Amino acid sequence: MKIHYVLSISITLLFLNVSFSQNTYDIVFPGKDKDEKCQTCIQIFNNKPESVEFSIVREENDLYFQVNNYDWFNSLFYGANDGIAVDIVLKSKYDCKLKTIENKQIRGFLLKPMYSRELKGKIKLNENNVYQVNIGKIPDNFQNEDLEYNILFLSNRNLCRYYVIYDLKSYTWDLLDMGMYLDELTYSPKQIQAIGEESYVTQNKKLKFIIPFEKNKSTYSQEDIKPIYDSLRLTDFNIKTINIIAYSSIEGITKRNLELQKQRAVAVSEALQTFQKPTIQTEVSSSENWVEFFNDIDGTEYSKLKGLSKNDIRNEIAGKLSKQMESIFEKHRKAVLELELEKKDTYNTENINNLLVKFNALIADKNIEKSKEIYEKAKAIQNSIFEKLKGNPDAPEFIDKMEVPRRLRFIEILINNSAYKYMADYRYASLVFNDLLELEKMAPENAAVKYNIVAVKLKLWLFNTVEIDQANLISEINALKKYGISDDLISRMLVNFQIVIAGKFIEQGDYSSKDNAVDYVNNNFKKFDLSNNDYLNLAQFFNDYSEVEMAVALLEDKAKSIDVDEDLLFYYLNFTLIDRDLTEKKSYRTVMLNAINVNKERFCKLFNSVEKGGVTFQILQDEYLRQTYCENCND
Repeated sequence: MKIHYVLSISITLLFLNVSFSQNTYDIVFPGKDKDEKCQTCIQIFNNKPESVEFSIVREENDLYFQVNNYDWFNSLFYGANDGIAVDIVLKSKYDCKLKTIENKQIRGFLLKPMYSRELKGKIKLNENNVYQVNIGKIPDNFQNEDLEYNILFLSNRNLCRYYVIYDLKSYTWDLLDMGMYLDELTYSPKQIQAIGEESYVTQNKKLKFIIPFEKNKSTYSQEDIKPIYDSLRLTDFNIKTINIIAYSSIEGITKRNLELQKQRAVAVSEALQTFQKPTIQTEVSSSENWVEFFNDIDGTEYSKLKGLSKNDIRNEIAGKLSKQMESIFEKHRKAVLELELEKKDTYNTENINNLLVKFNALIADKNIEKSKEIYEKAKAIQNSIFEKLKGNPDAPEFIDKMEVPRRLRFIEILINNSAYKYMADYRYASLVFNDLLELEKMAPENAAVKYNIVAVKLKLWLFNTVEIDQANLISEINALKKYGISDDLISRMLVNFQIVIAGKFIEQGDYSSKDNAVDYVNNNFKKFDLSNNDYLNLAQFFNDYSEVEMAVALLEDKAKSIDVDEDLLFYYLNFTLIDRDLTEKKSYRTVMLNAINVNKERFCKLFNSVEKGGVTFQILQDEYLRQTYCENCND
């Protein structure tokens, strides 16, 4: 059986509010003397190694406390009266039919505590090499209930720690994407993903833009769409898919508004289809634009509406007020289009092995040294091979079969092979780095080679693969300007330099310098555009260095934008849902409504029990979250 440990959050016992309608056994609930009575327990938790994990797991009707480190377990339950108890909490406690939720320290049904001697006598190492001890059974009348299990840690019978277990997704972070020069600057197609989740890489280029809808217009023609199509400059690309979310303003009859918006969205996709032969796969959905409604009434005479339910808002704006607010509503009728583009490929029907033979034959042609036509044909086949290798784990090995002489004439093709190999599999970074150094000897003034060397060097430095002279690396980055590399790319590299060095300062125990590096990152990332993956990497970097306010400031406005990436939006919810200081702000409702518009099922699932893939249903203890959940998820 695979054991899944989730994040445990300690709830500070600020006051005593215990339900005496049930048996609390011999547990002592300390008051102001808690710090003194719990000093040993607090110290053990403060010194807990990061590798130590614990949880409550259910096997049929039995509950087990599990821990992966026996020494820590032994120190925690050292005294005779050190122990553990479990509070079984029912989701029905937060039923939407209830007007209020009781706020009591013991939230559910308390099982009898188990103390040191019994815990140590019963603990066993299971087949997964994890220590576990049976700490009680689920009562028969709870068998069909949706349950969660909070942990009470007792020191000399005093309740010192009350843990609610949250399943907060973990995310890794990387450097901001610097891309690689491969004919032109090409960025990584990585998608946002949580650790342990199945994921895929989006291989094709994606673009997002917004089309406004006029109030009484329901059709779109070629003339309407052509400026948009032309702005995409699709000389080298076809549109593969279109995902359209059509938004209506909130006034009027909901069903009719959504139907009209869907018709408009379909008209847009049909107009785009007229510009190309390959069929465009289209997905259309529609939604009311509550997000921008709440954004736009903030600070106006209508801001009092923000505290009302959706139905109450509709009732308030019906009639005269609706006409007064038309200048706001007219901006809310629009469609967000996400286009997935695929590169036009002359050789798209040919077998990759046949293309390899053709490529090698062209490169071996003695006329290629003087013939631009033969050279360009070889490059076109090279690009077709790259397209066919997307997602193939053996891509680097296949590229090695492309027989390209190490001569200046072939420098572009050699750079492309090197860059693609690196982007296909970062484990080839050291080999690619050495290859780029050899290419630099051949073409010492080549901008693409210079840029790619620095990009790979920063990545290798992050993983401690190369020794770096920091002053020389800064000079190398700044020197890229004389090779025509733009200021925003140089700024991006300098920010990455500080991201790497912040980790080095932590390793050295130099926390003041670490803080300076983090501040540099926070003050300079605005100098260049960020991709969705960049936003994630930067926010996770701030979170990992305990700069949660920086992470919130980075993503807060984006999370309230209707064209936000879905995974980025839910990442923001992931690390803010348990922060009462944030969730109690009226502006947080806008973020939640945005998530409901983007993916209602995914949003509502956050409020499931941990066993059913949620964060925890106990976040419904927050009345503000509960109102939004009950209004939108209680179907």
